[in-house]
Amino acid sequence: MSDKVLMKGNEAIGEAAILAGCRYYFGYPITPQSEIPAYLAKRMPELNGVFLQAESEVAAINMVYGASSAGARVMTSSSSPGVSLKQEGISYLAAAELPSVIVNVNRGGPGLGNIAPAQSDYYQSTRGGGHGDYRTPVLAPNSVQEIADLTMKSFEIADSHRTPVLILIDGVLGQMMEPVLLPQPVQYDPDSKAWALKGRGNRSKRNLTTTIFLDVDQLEEHDWHLYQKYQVITDEFEKGCWKDISCELHQVDDAEIVLVGYGIISRILKTVVEKCRKRGIKAGLVRPKTLWPFPSHVFADLAKKTKQILVVEMSTGQMVDDVKLAVNGQAPVYFFGRTGGNIPSSFEILNEIDKLVRPE
Repeated sequence: MSDKVLMKGNEAIGEAAILAGCRYYFGYPITPQSEIPAYLAKRMPELNGVFLQAESEVAAINMVYGASSAGARVMTSSSSPGVSLKQEGISYLAAAELPSVIVNVNRGGPGLGNIAPAQSDYYQSTRGGGHGDYRTPVLAPNSVQEIADLTMKSFEIADSHRTPVLILIDGVLGQMMEPVLLPQPVQYDPDSKAWALKGRGNRSKRNLTTTIFLDVDQLEEHDWHLYQKYQVITDEFEKGCWKDISCELHQVDDAEIVLVGYGIISRILKTVVEKCRKRGIKAGLVRPKTLWPFPSHVFADLAKKTKQILVVEMSTGQMVDDVKLAVNGQAPVYFFGRTGGNIPSSFEILNEIDKLVRPE
């Protein structure tokens, strides 16, 4: 077993992608994710891989389209406004069913905002983000170790379902350093994708990747095909096939108030739960690791036995909508958030909890 190494979250993404068999990276620098291209600019040439700093985010995502079409494991990364520029290309990737991994190290917005951490890209990430009817699986780690592990998992999901997969972290996780045990490398065969554009060879039928269907009935058929694929992904998720990356439950069995958060917020909330318990408040924590599909079944079950739910986000409130839909009125759902790059403190969250459990 290899020893743990001290790495930034952004660096762990780069190394884990390499261990997953990724040999193509196309990107463009933007804070707070610039360590990802900086790391891969050094590592890819060492492995006869391809690192290319494109002239723009738009160019980078279209290069991802080309490499994926040829059967490669490929990744790009950016931060909020840069990911916005990639949305047209992400829609193309989804429509053409091209597996790829896209990393968003979320920063403050809207607009250029600032370079501080945020969670205000939740809607964009979980609703597709670009045009048309499509979804992308979204993974949300909360530590450098999970960043490495879920980066490996993202390539597996992308290939098995022929879909782009999004990794959503915040600026804190991208910049923080922690010990990480790097996963074992996988043996990826780039010739394993029979649908890839590698020349006709002995095949009688040519391969084609396209996103244009001028006949309305053909496009409708394709849209329903994509919809059915997303249903398969959701069914797998709800049946426990993604159990290891679904969500974390912490002290929820007897919890009278359940706190909900992902990413860096979930780490703060775990501390809050312990402080609540010491004060005699029965608090618990639900941390979604996968944001789409959303672990709605977990919240539906918890709503039957808890008194109230408090969702905490670094936004004006986005994931809270999914929690409310999952709870379906069976328990009151409250929200507390900080935005603009501010991170809520445990003291602020405790104050909100006091207002709910000990009203004057």
